[in-house]
Amino acid sequence: MLDFLPEAMREPTVLAIPFFALMLGLELWAAAKLEHLDEESRPPKGSYSRRDTQASLLMGVVSIGTSAVTKVIALLGYTAIFAYLAPWELPIYAWYTWVIGFVALDFLFYWQHRIAHRVRLVWATHQAHHSSEYYNFATALRQKWNNSMSMIMWLPLPLLGIPPAVVFAVYSLNLIYQFGVHTERVDRLWRPVEFVLNTPSHHRVHHGSDPEYLDRNYGGVFILWDRMFGSFARESFRPTYGLTTPVGTYNIVTLQTHEYLSLARDVAGADRLRDKLGYVFGPPGWAPRTLTDR
Repeated sequence: MLDFLPEAMREPTVLAIPFFALMLGLELWAAAKLEHLDEESRPPKGSYSRRDTQASLLMGVVSIGTSAVTKVIALLGYTAIFAYLAPWELPIYAWYTWVIGFVALDFLFYWQHRIAHRVRLVWATHQAHHSSEYYNFATALRQKWNNSMSMIMWLPLPLLGIPPAVVFAVYSLNLIYQFGVHTERVDRLWRPVEFVLNTPSHHRVHHGSDPEYLDRNYGGVFILWDRMFGSFARESFRPTYGLTTPVGTYNIVTLQTHEYLSLARDVAGADRLRDKLGYVFGPPGWAPRTLTDR
């Protein structure tokens, strides 16, 4: 059906760009019309900042290119695993293959996302997505440039016999779904929906830098994983968005790399190997105990 398009343009996330643009435009219009109704909030709910939005969009454009490179490399590995190591091969046109692939990838996404918040080396990449102090559809496009951790986490999928094409397709569908939860214009949904699925309310909590909200609600499509593994938190007040220590810049290169530089300085300044490893593989904010603490 999409044979008329170049191969690189057949990915669902690329095809969804017009939808992203439409929704972003509608939210911008709503922000302009409704901002006066929320003058007590700073920034007002669902508002946009020109420089912040510009940074988010530019980071998203660059991520399309960098993720394409990563995916080409991953495709070679997935194909080899699927062809030579998988004990069986699920049929690509069977509906159950797509259901299994979609649910399995979202399960792995939960753990990849949780690792990204609990291992500083991975957080150094992921933090760019959390760097905006605004929460809107533009923030959804503020993507990381290093997608290697995701590609590593999906390795079990071709080993389970899920065709590589299905892996990449359901990953794209997962990202498209997550675009829709980056908004303050949608309040809580019907209770059964809120119980099963990740929603704007749940994901607002995830983007909060408040102590009550830190490291919560990692789910991509299903919030059930958070309920099962003890990382769920309900939205009880409007979050404070952004990093616990703001970067204070709109330079997209700095936003993507500053945590890597900070990590390198900490590692270089540590005397013991275990402290160096702690900085790399410990959670963000980890520091070695002082002599008086030992």
